[in-house]
Amino acid sequence: MSDNGNIRIFAGESSRPFAERMCSYLGLTMGKSFSKRFGDGNTYVRFDESARNEDVFIVQAIGRDPNNEFMELLFWVDAFRRSSANSITAIIPYYGYAKADKKDEPRVSIRGRVCADCLEVEGVDRVICMDLHAPQVQGFFKVPVDHLYARPLLCAYAKKAGLVTEDSVVVSPDAGFAKNARLFADNLNLGLAICNKVRYGHDEKAKVMEIIGDVKGKRCLVVDDFTTSGGTIVDVAHNLMDKGASSVTAFLSHAIVNEAAVRKIEDSPLDSLIVTDTVHCPDIEKYSTKIKVISAAPLFAEAVKTIHDRKPMADMFANLPDPLIYASLADQLKL
Repeated sequence: MSDNGNIRIFAGESSRPFAERMCSYLGLTMGKSFSKRFGDGNTYVRFDESARNEDVFIVQAIGRDPNNEFMELLFWVDAFRRSSANSITAIIPYYGYAKADKKDEPRVSIRGRVCADCLEVEGVDRVICMDLHAPQVQGFFKVPVDHLYARPLLCAYAKKAGLVTEDSVVVSPDAGFAKNARLFADNLNLGLAICNKVRYGHDEKAKVMEIIGDVKGKRCLVVDDFTTSGGTIVDVAHNLMDKGASSVTAFLSHAIVNEAAVRKIEDSPLDSLIVTDTVHCPDIEKYSTKIKVISAAPLFAEAVKTIHDRKPMADMFANLPDPLIYASLADQLKL
């Protein structure tokens, strides 16, 4: 694609399907790699082809098993550095430790910064993420961080599915996400409502105390960045229906859900939950009829091509192909 060496995309254990979709979009063959967890818990990684003078992109989400997934990523970066790769870019579709972005109580670690330091020490040259829970985590890194957004994909799906009508309204699940929800509302040319959500401790489920804005008789489009238990999004759906909403559909950048969370969503008032494929969750396919998955892999693939060609990321966003292409690609791949 350029004079900068070949693009070589490898996958960590948590993101093989995602990396395969990226390679399919780019017309590339995924690099041969292997990882194993020994009986004592140690992780072993190996790639089976030369990476010398190549631009290497290693794809590994930090989601369902974050500690092991992060250690595996460090080992991959070390292996490529020791094999004389031209550059090493860590593609982290979901960076779970972004939630730990501050010292908000005594005697705690800022884990997001610790992870950033570890990646830099091992020799990563660049990081690509999507919808960091705390965008300031970009500042934890001294190397470039490209921060992608699922919003164009999710908004395109909402339009394509006929969910954007005169009686639709975008809903933020809490005040903290209101700024991002406003961007969704502006993109869809809709009004905005905000839930007042309170969480009193790490082990307690967040509770919706009140809803600011008119939702009676409205088709509510709830937007948020992620869910792990489904608790907040289901609680919001119940509250919206209690306030007279006609229907509730949710849109999330990331879903890190197990069987229990999927069943909770299935039993909720939600009409459907639209998520991207940044985290591979087999329980969605097994147990869900409400959760629809669209692929963010082409968006990351476009970012890889832009970086490899040494072009500004701003140019990629300015000339981004129609996001509906991504939705149709997801249909083709039967996600």
